[in-house]
Amino acid sequence: MKILNLGFLCSHGGSNMQAIINSVHDGRLQANLCAVISNNSQSGALQRAQKHAIPNYHISEKTHPSHVDDKITELFKYHKVNTVILAGYMKPVSHCLIEAFSGCVLNIHPALLPKFGGRGMYGMNVHRAVLQAGEQVSGATVHLVNSEYDSGKILGQMQVMVQPDDTPETLAARVLEIEHALYTDVLIKISQGESIVGNDVV
Repeated sequence: MKILNLGFLCSHGGSNMQAIINSVHDGRLQANLCAVISNNSQSGALQRAQKHAIPNYHISEKTHPSHVDDKITELFKYHKVNTVILAGYMKPVSHCLIEAFSGCVLNIHPALLPKFGGRGMYGMNVHRAVLQAGEQVSGATVHLVNSEYDSGKILGQMQVMVQPDDTPETLAARVLEIEHALYTDVLIKISQGESIVGNDVV
């Protein structure tokens, strides 16, 4: 079994991070919650980290104008992070950070990659595109992060059916629910030495 030392990168509310924290606290996921970093000093993710006494930092162009990812890498190494979790992090990740944690930087995307990925495909943009394309199924994908947007190895997927009366907001809400379950499920598999792609329909 691999001991996961988790470091989180977040920009906003951190609900996916909270779901992972909950799974650690209830014993479903064997992992250490090492550090939380946000580019937004007012983010809900930092507040959640403070509530759970997880070391937390605001690192952005305001605090480190020319070397944000160098500082993030330094802090994660200081806290002995071996698995980086992007949980609603709205900044591109540099090559130096990806290399420092090679094969261990994960992201969750609110669609079934390789569909609806790439530059500009985030948040409501994804759900609007899914509906405009007339898709009958959407979902979420956990994948490894590399130097190209949303193109890293897929580690797990979960599907939701698109309803005839869906709006981007209603679809987003249902996808977010499965994101919370999927991220934890993938991390459990990784901790157990598995890397099987799942594809469950709910």
